[in-house]
Amino acid sequence: MKKITLIGCGRISKRHIEAIDAAEGVEITSVCDIEESRAKNAGTQLNVPWLTDYTKIKNTDVAAVLTPSGMHPRHAAEVAEKTDIPYVLVEKPISLTVREACELFDRVDKAGKKLIPVYQNRYNPLVAFMKDMINTGKLGTIYQFNCNVFWNRNDDYFAIDWHGTKELDGGVLYTQASHYVDMIHFFFGEIAESKGIGGSLRNLEVYDSVSSVCEFQNGVIGTINATVSTYRKNFLTEFTIIAEKGTVRLSGTNLNTIDFWDVEGMEKPDIDFTIDHVYGKGHDTLYQYIAEEKWEMFPSRDDVLSGIRLMERLSY
Repeated sequence: MKKITLIGCGRISKRHIEAIDAAEGVEITSVCDIEESRAKNAGTQLNVPWLTDYTKIKNTDVAAVLTPSGMHPRHAAEVAEKTDIPYVLVEKPISLTVREACELFDRVDKAGKKLIPVYQNRYNPLVAFMKDMINTGKLGTIYQFNCNVFWNRNDDYFAIDWHGTKELDGGVLYTQASHYVDMIHFFFGEIAESKGIGGSLRNLEVYDSVSSVCEFQNGVIGTINATVSTYRKNFLTEFTIIAEKGTVRLSGTNLNTIDFWDVEGMEKPDIDFTIDHVYGKGHDTLYQYIAEEKWEMFPSRDDVLSGIRLMERLSY
């Protein structure tokens, strides 16, 4: 049984609690948050010890760093250096810049620990299915793609102290659309050329809306458009791929629906890709991999750095 400590008891911690509960072979044995009331509430709810200082964590196998995005590099590195915890799981994004990510990997490696990045949407059944379609050549040469993430984050959301700040948030591509930027990178590889134009239309320190065009080293071109300013609620998440042997459009929560399918020699898959959770079910799979020690299922250092390089180039 792998023992898990949650570091950060905010919004995303609830998803990790659900995922750990759903997976076999993992359990939460303690929680930590700099705010005593939040740590105590989470610990009481889970009936486990709670702390306010992560350097004091003992007797755990995996520390899950779920703190504000811009604090991930510092917190993950210090956990690796100042505790005996062998595995450090870090929520997306592991950093806001490539420089910070390189430093984080170096510090964790030097401490003799293992960094596990959270890229749960790669385990989304339909995303995994499309990755296989691309890799096995069923779509032939990929020509173009379009990815749109049109969501709502209201003023109450940005009233939370670190949201919308350049230091800790990073903007729409980092905090909201990062898994879709990673999906594009997962599908098409290393970026060759890009141009991103962003707007801080709500007077935040970061971009709340971004439109970008990219060319990848394999010749694929496409666009990524993202915003957190749709009226009242999330409006649309979609991905369209145009290829030599087919055209496919995905949409829905975490891209769980095939809206259009026209692929040479293939009927539309009769598979239920339903995901009944706003974050998807990839965290469940992630913790199952941890329980089974399937470390090869997590992105490599080079893979992670390449994806952050893409986000950084499109965001600044």
